[in-house]
Amino acid sequence: MQKLINVIALLSGLTSAALIGGAGYVLLNKDALIDQAKSAAAKAATEAVTSALPGMLDAAMPELPEITGPAVPSTTGPALRLP
Repeated sequence: MQKLINVIALLSGLTSAALIGGAGYVLLNKDALIDQAKSAAAKAATEAVTSALPGMLDAAMPELPEITGPAVPSTTGPALRLP
């Protein structure tokens, strides 16, 4: 029974040490971790936009007509007369 209690105590101590070590690592390297996350997010957003952009441009651009009609006269006022 004493061996079981010793194993549990050892595992508890190792768990506490691991948590303290992990928290210390994150605390000391938080600026570098934040910069890495920002650059990864910017890269992912850039790739998503550039992959979607050609399809969006093709869908947004209307086709040019082959034949156009005559000029439409202005009905809003007198025409501009040049001397």
